[in-house]
Amino acid sequence: MIGATTMDMKSCLNEDELRYFLSKSDAHAFGMFIFTWLSIFIVFFIVYQWTNPLTLFLAVVLLAGRQLGLAVLMHECGHNTLFKTKKYNPLFGQWFAANMVFADLPSYARGHLKHHKFAGTENDPDLNNYKNYPISSDSFKRKIKRDLTGKTGIKLLQVVWRGLKAYGNVETRHNAKPFVQEVLVQFLFFTALSILMAPWLYLLWIVSYITTYMVVVRLRQVAEHGAVPNLYDDDPRNNTRTTIPNGWERLIFAPNYVNYHLEHHFMAGVPAYRLKALHKLLKSRGAFQNTPIVYGYRAALGATIKF
Repeated sequence: MIGATTMDMKSCLNEDELRYFLSKSDAHAFGMFIFTWLSIFIVFFIVYQWTNPLTLFLAVVLLAGRQLGLAVLMHECGHNTLFKTKKYNPLFGQWFAANMVFADLPSYARGHLKHHKFAGTENDPDLNNYKNYPISSDSFKRKIKRDLTGKTGIKLLQVVWRGLKAYGNVETRHNAKPFVQEVLVQFLFFTALSILMAPWLYLLWIVSYITTYMVVVRLRQVAEHGAVPNLYDDDPRNNTRTTIPNGWERLIFAPNYVNYHLEHHFMAGVPAYRLKALHKLLKSRGAFQNTPIVYGYRAALGATIKF
């Protein structure tokens, strides 16, 4: 646990460094979007060209990581930190990220900003996702089973369906618009796959979303806040965890620098593409001297599950 005499992390940075880490870049932002979308279509192209059980299985796993990558871009745009040009954050965050994972950027941002405001307290709206960790391996296996069998994901799609039904009611039509928008973008994505390759490929996107993506999201949340030194301490070094992934883990569990979660909670205004450099600087200046930095998501699970 962080002692009372441990240095304040902000004291590690001078004004010029603060300005640098808080600076935004449209070029970096577009680069992240292009890489994420290009990797999605590469996965589909490989399956289309070499369709077999192995490529189908790998696609369902890899697409879950790409879906998380889009969710991370939505997250960054929700903070208005990804693009320097302000209007690009809601535009690209909604139409090219949030809608692809059946989410609404404004709604997500409102809830997520409360998470940052109340992290380290009992008022954290995301607390139920990780407050009971560490948990037994049997309990964890039951959660993973619900995810992989589609029970968790189907519940989320049922929310979308109820939202679409509400569109038929004049009184609830305004609230239903985000769900209509999500389905519209999904249809456009289906159409693009149909024209460029084959329509059946879209099924892989849905299967990934309701199965492996649910697992990936759960593991990410647990790695970030599960069984941390002190979940009810306002110092992010106590209530949040950074996990340094290996190469393949970065593709699936840690796209777009989402693994630097402690640094993100320290300064939420820092764009994702600057978090790695911020981590290195803080570490070099002793800010993490008494802080457990986990290497690999297997180690993160080991800290949160009673095997």
